Amino acid sequence: MSDKLPRYDELPVAAGKPPKSSWGLWGDGDVLGCLNLLTPERVVEAARLIRRGAVIPLNLDAELPSPPIGGREPHVHDVRDLNSGAGHDDSLHNWNTQSSSQWDGFRHIGSQYGYYNGVADGEHGIHHWARRGIAGRGVLADVARWREAQGRPLRVDATEYIEPEELTATLEAQGVEVRTGDILLIRTGYVAWYRGLSPEQREAASRSLEYSGLAPGEATARLLWDLHVAAVAADNISFEAMPPKGLSYADCFELAMRDTHAAAESFVHFSLLPLLGLPIGELWDLEALAEDCAGDGVYEFFLTSAPLNLKNGVASPPNALAIK
Repeated sequence: MSDKLPRYDELPVAAGKPPKSSWGLWGDGDVLGCLNLLTPERVVEAARLIRRGAVIPLNLDAELPSPPIGGREPHVHDVRDLNSGAGHDDSLHNWNTQSSSQWDGFRHIGSQYGYYNGVADGEHGIHHWARRGIAGRGVLADVARWREAQGRPLRVDATEYIEPEELTATLEAQGVEVRTGDILLIRTGYVAWYRGLSPEQREAASRSLEYSGLAPGEATARLLWDLHVAAVAADNISFEAMPPKGLSYADCFELAMRDTHAAAESFVHFSLLPLLGLPIGELWDLEALAEDCAGDGVYEFFLTSAPLNLKNGVASPPNALAIK
């Protein structure tokens, strides 16, 4: 791969690869996708952002949302006594790696062409990311705060699109430039809203699949790719708005097996994961980070994430920290 990354409209970079895909950019056997952009040089540069020693965890409570969203079953946390109460161990039963803060791995979404980079489903897995490690410059786009300042607050419990130009405007208003290899975090305000709900309201929220997020479609895919970020994550349920535009969730998956690019117009996951190799984070807790960034006006930070070293895993909690 040359130092100059192709723009979205120049993809694919190799003959015989799917349209608008990064397949082959980092070699035919690559399983890391855009995480390849987290080079040692960029990690060293990002480490220089640590000035105050402020450590801000980005994982949501493991038991939230409760009840889980979208029909997933709750996990059971079993704590056992050891040696007549002299100690304990614990286990998790029925635990879904996508029920709280998460990375979507490349096994999560396929396409009519197969999984990312043409690698067989069973050869992908979150363990590849874990064994490499994720560290670099993080950048927060606090869209919720920016929209509020515009007098147009996001309604997080409705299908409201964050258009590509709004993401760009947020970054410009914050005075932060996205650089190649950054990990881009997007705050919608969903976690703050959810934490303010009563138990009855949380029960209703678990059955709803309507909430704000990035707009689906090629314009979003083009913007995120052309920023040349290593990964993206947001604080809402599925990064982009739900439900998929013009299709049911099930129909969107069915269409993706026939026409992935058409499906991506309704749900951009189908472009980002299997075609572009761009990791997606969901349900990250960005509230404390957003307050800190608004307080000092600095929206860049050193970010680390340690996914589960789970062989062939589909997803994982990010175990992420922002350090300023």
